[in-house]
Amino acid sequence: MANTSLSTILVILFWGLTLATGRKLSPLSTTATLSSPPSDGICSSMVMTQGYTCGEHLVTSQDGYILNLARIRMGESRGPPVLLQHGLFMDGITWLLLPSNQSLAFLLADNGFDVWVANTRGTKFSRQHTSLPSNSSDYWNWSWDELVAHDLPATFKYVHDLTGKKLHYVGHSQGTLIALAALSQDQLLNMLKSAALLSPIAYVGQMTSPLAKNAAENFIAESLYNLGIFEFNMRGGSVIKFLKDLCNNTGIDCTNLLTSFTGQNCCLNPSIVNVFLDHEPQSTATKNMIHLSQMIREGTTSMFDYENRDENMKHYGQPTPPAYDMKRLPNDLPLFLSYGGADALSDVKDVQRLLEILKDHDADKLVVQYRNDYAHADYVMGENAHRDVYEPLISFFRLQ
Repeated sequence: MANTSLSTILVILFWGLTLATGRKLSPLSTTATLSSPPSDGICSSMVMTQGYTCGEHLVTSQDGYILNLARIRMGESRGPPVLLQHGLFMDGITWLLLPSNQSLAFLLADNGFDVWVANTRGTKFSRQHTSLPSNSSDYWNWSWDELVAHDLPATFKYVHDLTGKKLHYVGHSQGTLIALAALSQDQLLNMLKSAALLSPIAYVGQMTSPLAKNAAENFIAESLYNLGIFEFNMRGGSVIKFLKDLCNNTGIDCTNLLTSFTGQNCCLNPSIVNVFLDHEPQSTATKNMIHLSQMIREGTTSMFDYENRDENMKHYGQPTPPAYDMKRLPNDLPLFLSYGGADALSDVKDVQRLLEILKDHDADKLVVQYRNDYAHADYVMGENAHRDVYEPLISFFRLQ
């Protein structure tokens, strides 16, 4: 009980400090300065130090966002490409937070795969645009709809065209949502070999995360948007310093800090929190938070609702936003799904709703793994994940 109370207090404090770091952005656009891939990117800071070959690539989406991709290989391996897509508030470093013998990106490379690590628009390594500066409101005018329509197709096409091979895909959290939405619209299928979905999110109406539910039910994101805060930034320097000092100097087990958001993670080493805070959380668009809040409140998976008939007509040609129909997922697509019984964001009931839709999926094309003790963060930060989840996932890819 003490740990739960401590977690709740800390997360609420973190949330309050976060809102104080919000910045009003200029609605005016000026020409953005384009550059080459960062010299201090994922490759130099996280990968090459571990003895792996790594290169940074820039991909431009159809709507002008310049996205960073890191390519990781062991030696000169030319194995099948795998695209790793992170979740909300994270970036590609998600897949590198654990030691090299436990991180999915390195394990895939060790097994001969050609690993590509994506970074969504607005995150540290993907903040460029062909015309918009990242400190403008126009830059942040997107939700996960745009990740489905633009980011994911751009990264898929780049990797597919460069390698000449179909991709395996791994998504976590929001990374599963955008993949499922794209596949429900018959996107990506001609470039996709198989998909692994960790903490799969097709629906969030049953989520039990008190922090996420409270934010949605109290229209927190909408309030910020109305205040002119279009970048949802949880990485204020004072916040990160406060949390690091708290974790390092008070003897508190800060893995409990995540509990009110993710659920009770089973398998986090306390040292992982400091590694996490060195790199995460990352920004997203406040509009994206509004979109996710709509999903929580309504229990549906639809495009962004402008909550105005005329605006919806303007964008969609109909008074309500179109739904992403998960029943349209192809039955012959090889899928690996792993979900946790303690996950407060990808709740068991929501996942079972997706699995009910997949009941007619080809039996030899669907692997479902249930980890009763896993919560949301265990899938990317759990010290047992390499044995519990990643080894079966890699075996699944080999079978394809």
